[in-house]
Amino acid sequence: MPDAGPVLDHAAGVRPTHVRHVVLGLTVAAYMITYMDRVNIASAVPVIQKEFGFSLVTIAWILSAFRWGYAIFQIPGGWLGDRIGPRRALALIVTWWSIFTSATALAWSAASMVTFRFLFGLGEAGAFPIATRSLSRWMLPTERGFAQGITHAGSRLGAAITPTLVVLMMLAYGWRVPFFVFGCLGLAWAAVWYWYYRDTPAEHAAVNNAECRLILSSTGVAPSATTRSVPWGRILRSSTLWTLSLMYFCYAYSISVYLDWFPKYLNTYRELDLKQMGFYASLPLLAGTAGDMVGGWLSDRWAQRSGDIKTARRSVAVAGFLIAALSIVPATLASSAVGCVWYTCLAVFGLESTVGVSWAIPLDIGGDYAGSVSAVMNTCGNIGGAISPALLAYLVQWYGWNVPFLVSASLCVAAAALFFRIDATKRIFTEHGANELKP
Repeated sequence: MPDAGPVLDHAAGVRPTHVRHVVLGLTVAAYMITYMDRVNIASAVPVIQKEFGFSLVTIAWILSAFRWGYAIFQIPGGWLGDRIGPRRALALIVTWWSIFTSATALAWSAASMVTFRFLFGLGEAGAFPIATRSLSRWMLPTERGFAQGITHAGSRLGAAITPTLVVLMMLAYGWRVPFFVFGCLGLAWAAVWYWYYRDTPAEHAAVNNAECRLILSSTGVAPSATTRSVPWGRILRSSTLWTLSLMYFCYAYSISVYLDWFPKYLNTYRELDLKQMGFYASLPLLAGTAGDMVGGWLSDRWAQRSGDIKTARRSVAVAGFLIAALSIVPATLASSAVGCVWYTCLAVFGLESTVGVSWAIPLDIGGDYAGSVSAVMNTCGNIGGAISPALLAYLVQWYGWNVPFLVSASLCVAAAALFFRIDATKRIFTEHGANELKP
């Protein structure tokens, strides 16, 4: 964890508690569950496709259905977190999506599976914006890049362990069982979150005055649980937000190629069997987990040492996108499956090193409205993520498997150019101005 400030509260002679770190741990667990639930279908695709006789294009639209629901309801999800507070909002939506994760196993046709996946995506849509809001009044500014890095590392760790788990469960019990298991896991998390989390540090019985003062002195404003209205006009007029959102479109399109299709690619194009597929599909996501942690940590350390948060955020993200672009090309052209996987590990590491930085910026520029700001960013990103699965299927039919990956490499270059224009110090609201908007 980056330096959090003074260890001892000299005014009271008491060490601050660390409830904010427990909150961070619960948020990491939530991110893990989101990705376990969304990528389990990718490993089940070969078996589902065989059982139902679905074409590649049909599978593509099933995968896309989740992402369209996820993209369309980003802003309503972020608004919900800002309106009723993260404690209730996150418990509600995790319960919703866990039900529809399990419902996927009950699908009897392409149409029913599309419906269940869309409703699942609708629930998951609020996860990252609300989770971002849940941390905005708990984490210190110098912990934000690390916090966003480790939460997203949790999501990628969940995604990394899922292919192997799904394959083992499928081989033993069939493809439906993993969906029931992951759905129950989400319901358990929702219960724990509602019991432990509070919308502000002051509301939490386990937080002492020293930790409250530490958070207050670092953020410079007394935390509030909810707001009456979201000032959308001021948010949507931010040029930084729109540059951030376009960058995230490029990122989400690219990472979706690996989350949705890489197991199928290894099974079909690289001719790996199910067990090999499960193992090798996990490796790039493990590399991505490391990338998430390194990117957020490095950005925070740079900002602490230099005092220049704009350069710290920008440099790490630009470097990550360029590493990804330069690695995707040899991964695509590699003659062996193993060589392809190792280059892909480097590519996904680079891609994921940008994520903690990207999600720290809504906290940097959005303040109390970080949930809504991040919802706009994630909406645009996941429009790219929704286009990606369907477009890939058509590109494979027309041009083969290489072209979709080369498109992703081009988008990584575009994302690097866009991030070079993002200024993390260009706040949408000053803290004073944000307070004036509250009741």
